[in-house]
Amino acid sequence: MTKKIIKGAGGPPTPPTPYRAPDTLNSRQFATIQDLLSEGEIEGFATPSKAGIPKSSANYLTAAQKDIFLNDTPILNANASNSSPADTDFNFSSVVLDARYGTNNQSVIPGIESSSSVNSSPLAGFPRLCTVANGGVTQAISLNKDAVRVTISFPQLQKAKDNGDLLGSTVDLKIQLQINNGTFTDKITDTITGRSADLYSKEYRVNLPATYSQAAIKVLRVTADSTTDSLKDEFSVSVMQEIVDDPQTYPDSAYVQLRIDSEQFSAIPKRAYRIRGIKVRIPAANGGLTPTVVSNQTIADSLGLGTCSSFGFIHYPENYVFNGQMAAATWCSDPAMILLDLLTTKRYGFGTHIAPNQANDTELYENLDLYSFVAASRYCTGNDGGSTLLNDGFGSKEPRFSCNVNIQSSKEAFELIKDLAAIMRCIPVWSQGSISIIQDRPTDPSYLFSLANVTPEGFSYTGSSLKQRHSVVSVSYFNMDSREIDFEVYGDGDSTAEVNRRGKLGIVYKQIKSFGCTSRGQAQRLARALVFSEEQESEVINFATSMDAGAIVRPGSVIAVNDPVRQGDRRSGRIAAATTTQITVDDTFNLETFGGGNKQVSVIMPDGTVEKKACTVVGDKIDLTSALSTTPNVNSIWLLESDGTGEEPQTFRVINVEEQDGVNYSISALSYRSDKYNNIESVDFPTLPARNISKLNELKPAPTIKTPILEEIVVRNNIAINRLLISWIPVSGVTQYQVQYRFENSNWVTEIVFRPDIEIMNTQAGTYDIKVFSFNAAGQLSSSPSSAQHIATGKKAVPNDVQNLTIEPVNDKLVRLRWDKSIDADVLHGGRVYIRHSNKTDGTGTFADSVDLVQAAAGNTTEVVVPALEGEYILKFRDDGERFSLGETSVILDLPDMIDSQEIITELDNDDDFPGTKVRTSTSNNVLSLTNPAATNGLTGTYDFQNIIDLGGVFSLNLKRILQTIGVQIGVNIETQIPDLPPELGGPAGGGWDNYATNGNFNGTAIEDVNAQMVVRTTKNAPAGSSYANSDFSGGFNTFANGTFKGRGFQFRLNLTSENTGHNINVSKAGFIALFESRTERSYVSGSSTSTAPISSGTNANGIDVTFGKPFFVGTSTLGGVNAFKPTLGITIMGAAAGEYFSIKTDSNGDFLNAAGAVITGTGFNISIKDGSNNPVDKKFTFQAVGYGKGV
Repeated sequence: MTKKIIKGAGGPPTPPTPYRAPDTLNSRQFATIQDLLSEGEIEGFATPSKAGIPKSSANYLTAAQKDIFLNDTPILNANASNSSPADTDFNFSSVVLDARYGTNNQSVIPGIESSSSVNSSPLAGFPRLCTVANGGVTQAISLNKDAVRVTISFPQLQKAKDNGDLLGSTVDLKIQLQINNGTFTDKITDTITGRSADLYSKEYRVNLPATYSQAAIKVLRVTADSTTDSLKDEFSVSVMQEIVDDPQTYPDSAYVQLRIDSEQFSAIPKRAYRIRGIKVRIPAANGGLTPTVVSNQTIADSLGLGTCSSFGFIHYPENYVFNGQMAAATWCSDPAMILLDLLTTKRYGFGTHIAPNQANDTELYENLDLYSFVAASRYCTGNDGGSTLLNDGFGSKEPRFSCNVNIQSSKEAFELIKDLAAIMRCIPVWSQGSISIIQDRPTDPSYLFSLANVTPEGFSYTGSSLKQRHSVVSVSYFNMDSREIDFEVYGDGDSTAEVNRRGKLGIVYKQIKSFGCTSRGQAQRLARALVFSEEQESEVINFATSMDAGAIVRPGSVIAVNDPVRQGDRRSGRIAAATTTQITVDDTFNLETFGGGNKQVSVIMPDGTVEKKACTVVGDKIDLTSALSTTPNVNSIWLLESDGTGEEPQTFRVINVEEQDGVNYSISALSYRSDKYNNIESVDFPTLPARNISKLNELKPAPTIKTPILEEIVVRNNIAINRLLISWIPVSGVTQYQVQYRFENSNWVTEIVFRPDIEIMNTQAGTYDIKVFSFNAAGQLSSSPSSAQHIATGKKAVPNDVQNLTIEPVNDKLVRLRWDKSIDADVLHGGRVYIRHSNKTDGTGTFADSVDLVQAAAGNTTEVVVPALEGEYILKFRDDGERFSLGETSVILDLPDMIDSQEIITELDNDDDFPGTKVRTSTSNNVLSLTNPAATNGLTGTYDFQNIIDLGGVFSLNLKRILQTIGVQIGVNIETQIPDLPPELGGPAGGGWDNYATNGNFNGTAIEDVNAQMVVRTTKNAPAGSSYANSDFSGGFNTFANGTFKGRGFQFRLNLTSENTGHNINVSKAGFIALFESRTERSYVSGSSTSTAPISSGTNANGIDVTFGKPFFVGTSTLGGVNAFKPTLGITIMGAAAGEYFSIKTDSNGDFLNAAGAVITGTGFNISIKDGSNNPVDKKFTFQAVGYGKGV
């Protein structure tokens, strides 16, 4: 069954739990912090400065709280009001701010207790209860105190209700100050609200005036005293302590003091401050124009600069000219002025070393090129001399370079200078006793270089490889909004230039730190500049120059260079003569090709500067459209340029100048483009057009082919072949050509040549088409060729005829034929010379009816020796194609009678028993001996031959001696020398001849101390009388055996000598033979002994007299008879025609006559050459005369 359980409703309800309010009151402490911000004086906090709030305004420190960051959070939100912010605009409450800005006489910031105060004891008599009933707590304060610290304490602060709830409560209090027995005034009014179940304390600081004679502090309870035990809200003044603050003012140091409530921070927070830093001096006003620091938008608007994203730059009015004066210090972000301040300030900069004397501005800046700093400053601001700004790329304007940096650590001096200079693309340079800065900004060349003013080595170039270049660059900079390092990247975008660069290089990443940069736009421009420099300005030029240039050029200078090796043409040199409006150049080489528009010439002036003028060029004269400031020096440098292709000079920025040997300077420079700046600073960064610095990449025109094309036979490997020689007019700057040719529309043949001609070898008869292109230095062909066509004849022409054939005797049996060397290559190589002979002497012989005289000679020969045959020698050339020359060349030989030598006298005086004159000699039986060797002077004697020869003229006479002698012993005969007869003659055995002879010859002592000598003397003079006498000879005798002697008269003598009085000499035969050798004379021109040129006969009816080079001996009345030995003549007519003949003029005796009829047999002849009608004809002829002797 089912059980049922019945429950009751229970007892009374449970009471609710009492409420306890949170224990929200805790004892509070405050921390006071002082932070050193900077060397002073600084401008101050950024926000109030940018808003134009003066430091004297109460709103200044309010607005400044936007620039103070505690744990990266601003005290006051950026969008809050600068004058009356709401409580909700504060991220931190109860923050007390005070600041000093680094003036030399700044006051102390109260709130930092001195060490004596920290260590001193509180005032006695405390704690003391403070109630409304007792009128509060009053305490007298000692003199010379800065403040009083008051601490109040609540044992409990809560209210209990009847239901057991514990709630908080509120107590109002005041702290009043009495000074010099005056009334008490409220200094602090505070309300304590909340609940605390245990001890709660709170501390207050009451500042005292700087001076006073009496002071008292009163703490008052405003809220009524509690009258019930359920309300616990009484408090006491637990501690009261007099404070003396730290008196330090920290002159010239900017610092800030913060008092923060420890309730809001678990530890001392990280602090950051946004300030506008050290004030620096800027250029002073001049002529009513004042440079202005644009510190906020209001100033920018007043100057019409547009909306700016960055401030602190210096605006230079248009037409402002710096006069060397500097204004008072003010804040700016101009890196040039910041660097100038760092270099001159002693306290935190380099002034002790660079500007030790600073009594006035002259001393302060005496070691600095102030103008270079101001020029850099103007470029830092922007364009137009610092009067306009750049687009920041994000819709606003900004200066080109700004410097916002907090230098908190020590650094090498030069490194810091370089870092600051690098912000504005500068390098510091010590030059001419001062520091200047050279800035990478648009600059005209300040010096000119070419091959005319560098060493013979010329220019050398080095560049970076593609591996060293970057396609993506990231620049880190400090973002003032996020207060963090941010990055601006260039190269990873979608622009054509960026895509192409990544395609060429790949993604090659580079990250750089931008020193002092807080601008995104400035970081972007830096990234672009790096990419551009690696692409366009990575080439380094090196060269050496003389002292005059090396002493002027400085690092950072921009130079213009004309290197014809690279540019392709010479566009620079030295001045030969000049006026202010005209320059005469040293050399016009290549000037005829100078083209393009906007022609200009740059000239180095006497002071080392460069002036550029528009010009025209005619010949060696450059005419200027406007006058130079003064006349350039002779031998100074000129340089031409235009906007034509390859007519721009190279430009470089000098990076190093180094003295080499006291005479020369080496210079290194980096490629420079003056048009890069607009490119880098353009928002879209367009691709920069290539500069026309070289003609080497310009397409060259095709050359003009010379016509007619030369066709000829040439020799290759000793074989004559046909060739076409195609030549053309060289194109300036071209060293390489491409030639295409084809024969009879066959395939094209292509060849590359490095000269202005080409040979086509082994050509055939037919049509050749030819095309010629030009290459430029980049290997690009001309856009179109030069064309020509030639119809070749091939190797079919017959050889030319034999020219200038002559004949000359070699001897009586042989003659030499000579002719000019063939001009045909196919004759000289592989051809032959055919020599034939015809017996005809009338000139009617032909090549066809003659026969080969000798084997055909090689085609390159010019002479041959052949038999001397009377008749006609006929010659033809034959080429290697078996083609004979069309004409035949011949020469006729008419031989003279050949004769031998001729004796004119043989004399043997021994036949007549020596009939001549004897001196100490005598004869016996036709034997001549010394008369008596033993007598005085008997050892010598002479014999003069009876006859003296007279040749009738001076000739060279051959003499042969006839002399037979024997030495004898005086008084000795054979019988006395051989006493014993030989046995066969009846003498004793062993006796006779065998004892006195060997091999049948006597073996006795030979007589060797005797001698006979034949001598002769001559004279060229005719005898004084009818015949010669001794008196006609004045010279001495000469010994002879055989020899040739020259003279007319010849006298002979025999000298006998003995060296032993017992020995004598017997002359059994003595005499001589006088003879003339036959002599042949050939074609001598009258008066010459050497010329063998053919003689022209002329057309005189009386013929032409020919005189022998040397007379012949023809006999005298005593020597053979007058004209007994006539010479014989042979005449050869050159190129005689049929029927032509010659005639020699003679008398009835056959003696040669001259035209006047006189006998000239021994000295010449008269000849006429006539045709078949006996008319004189002018012909070339040679003669051959054979006779005796060679007269003088």
